[in-house]
Amino acid sequence: MKLRDSLDAKRLRPREPRNWGARLAASLSALLATLGVLLAMAGIAGLLGNYEALAELNANRPLAVTLAVVGLLLLYVGVRFWRRSRIRLRRSRELNLAPHLMKKHD
Repeated sequence: MKLRDSLDAKRLRPREPRNWGARLAASLSALLATLGVLLAMAGIAGLLGNYEALAELNANRPLAVTLAVVGLLLLYVGVRFWRRSRIRLRRSRELNLAPHLMKKHD
């Protein structure tokens, strides 16, 4: 393939407006995952030991189990949403090549 003087590499990566929605979704999902970690840690600490700061959780085992399960679910959902929004953020950086320039696979 010959390179010509008229080749403009900037045409291959056009600058699009930034996707603020995906960035906001990534930050909110990271906060959701952090909240999930904290809730799971509090629930597991209530199940394991006798800490004075967690007097209510020490006395109420079902509440501690519920907090641990809800925390793990929030962690899972937060990580899934964060990964999905990161993929959406990276997708805008791909090259925009015309189909006839791609390799032919028969």
